[in-house]
Amino acid sequence: MSVPSGAPVPSAPPSYEETTGINVNYPHPYPIPEPDLKPDGKGMNPPPYMGHPAPANNPVTVQTVYVQQPVVFYDRPVQMTCPSCNQLIVTRLSYDSGALTWLSCGGLCLLGCIAGCCLIPFCIDALKDVDHTCPNCNALIGSYKRL
Repeated sequence: MSVPSGAPVPSAPPSYEETTGINVNYPHPYPIPEPDLKPDGKGMNPPPYMGHPAPANNPVTVQTVYVQQPVVFYDRPVQMTCPSCNQLIVTRLSYDSGALTWLSCGGLCLLGCIAGCCLIPFCIDALKDVDHTCPNCNALIGSYKRL
């Protein structure tokens, strides 16, 4: 099996770039603009369809809306933005007698603490309702009810 001496023997098949005609020395994946087109983009796009008028350049009004997560009030101070004065604050707490305070007092009366011991719940902040106020403008921001 000898090869005839008149025909050249190919060493390898052509590469993909050689068969498709892609210039392998070209570093960019997109074509170079033609010389008659300006590089600033003029003449790059075809003219608009003549059946419709060109769209008007109306300014777009953008409105920014800030959505604040609802604040849940407990018996601890809360850092937040005051809805009244729009300042970043830590709420000030004040304690008021509420349903749990009065029920505790009534329960102690039923147990026989009549000689003034039934008034002890009015001295314990852990049994009272909590009001959150702004230290800057003194506005009532929220409340925490024990019952």
